[in-house]
Amino acid sequence: MTPSQLDCGQRASRFHVFPAGRMCSLRRAMLLWLVPLFLIVGAASATISYWSYSRMAGQFLDEQMQQLAESAAAQEPHSILPSLSSRRVHEWGAYVVQVWSPDGRILASSWPDLSAGLQPQAGFHDLRAGGTRWRVYAAVPNDLAGTRVQVFQSGVFRGHLVAGRAAAAIAPVIVLLPLALLILWGLSGAMSRAVQEIGEQAAKQDEHNIAELPLDRVPHELQPMVLSFNSLLTRLRDAFATQRRFVQDAAHELRTPITAVALQLENVRGDMPAGACAQSLSQLEAGVSRAQRLVDQLLKLSRQEAPVAETAGAVDLHAQLHESINALIALADQRNIDLGLVVVTEGAAASTLRCASGDLRSVLDNLIENALRYTPQGGVVDVRLVHDGAQLAVEVIDTGPGIPPDLLARVFDRFFRVPGSQARGSGLGLSIAQAAAQRCGLRILLRNRDDRSGLVARVETA
Repeated sequence: MTPSQLDCGQRASRFHVFPAGRMCSLRRAMLLWLVPLFLIVGAASATISYWSYSRMAGQFLDEQMQQLAESAAAQEPHSILPSLSSRRVHEWGAYVVQVWSPDGRILASSWPDLSAGLQPQAGFHDLRAGGTRWRVYAAVPNDLAGTRVQVFQSGVFRGHLVAGRAAAAIAPVIVLLPLALLILWGLSGAMSRAVQEIGEQAAKQDEHNIAELPLDRVPHELQPMVLSFNSLLTRLRDAFATQRRFVQDAAHELRTPITAVALQLENVRGDMPAGACAQSLSQLEAGVSRAQRLVDQLLKLSRQEAPVAETAGAVDLHAQLHESINALIALADQRNIDLGLVVVTEGAAASTLRCASGDLRSVLDNLIENALRYTPQGGVVDVRLVHDGAQLAVEVIDTGPGIPPDLLARVFDRFFRVPGSQARGSGLGLSIAQAAAQRCGLRILLRNRDDRSGLVARVETA
């Protein structure tokens, strides 16, 4: 199955709550589903409120109209009705009362502007008159006088009344809906950040420090995934441990026979006549010496990849440089190389670093030894301690052949050696130095010299 088939928006087998593309996110998916739901709930609440208030207000107003009409019908038919204005009728909802004679003539009206005829049947009716909707109730005829009474109420007033009441009921929902969306946005963001923190904890794992992810603040829905990842980390840690043990065991097992061969070669040299045999013996000794160095480098590499036990502390870089130079001065004398320390001060910065002293010693030893091995006999290797304001750096400058620019990034790979190089080495020195520098919070920069052939290896704070 290809990675595209495993995309979280793929719906070939079943329905997915996560959309495809940029919207494939917990936060966006939550909003994509809940925001329309909130809007639907708000619209449904508004509709139900309008319908319920319309029904309730209509029943209440109809009862008032019926009572008024029956009361007016029971009174003297020639009673004088109060005069109404258009504003009171349409804006305040005043009732318009009409009194009709048995022969269909209008006897009295509280608003003469209303031109609506007599309804043929008693009861409630809805009609349009003068371009306006009206609700009308026609009372039962008076038995004594035979007059009929009709009571009208403006439909415009009723519509405004119901809309106002429904709006007042739905107003809290309208106000709380954006607030709920805002809270949902913040809550989903917090949940997304919590999930991202789990990913960041997983990203911090490396081959030197592999630990299971904590489960104390992991949601129950994500715990199976984290448990599976922890199981993978455990197997990965065991695999790295097995690899380190293999390298250590192999190096230890090889050290003894290689040392025995070297001793036997020394014994044989005393009895070896000069000539071609002596030259072959010298080549064999060089190969054994290279094998011994490779074994030593493998042991150093396996110890560095083991979980770090040494704690970081304040280390005097100036004193550490003296120790590294003193330890390698014999190699410099053997190759007739001028090895020296130069301190360049451009500020008041102290020469103190906070890291594990063993890691710092590994960085300096490997860089200086690498420069001594690649510098031709009679060359110069300068070790410079640079105080550049707040920046503290060490530069190892040699007069060797340098490195082709396109290979500068590859020399940190394990067992990589520059093609055509005549210097003896295992190809592990710079890899060991870089790993130790990263644990110290340092970085190693390589560049070729501008004034002549040679390499500058600079160690500075990252």
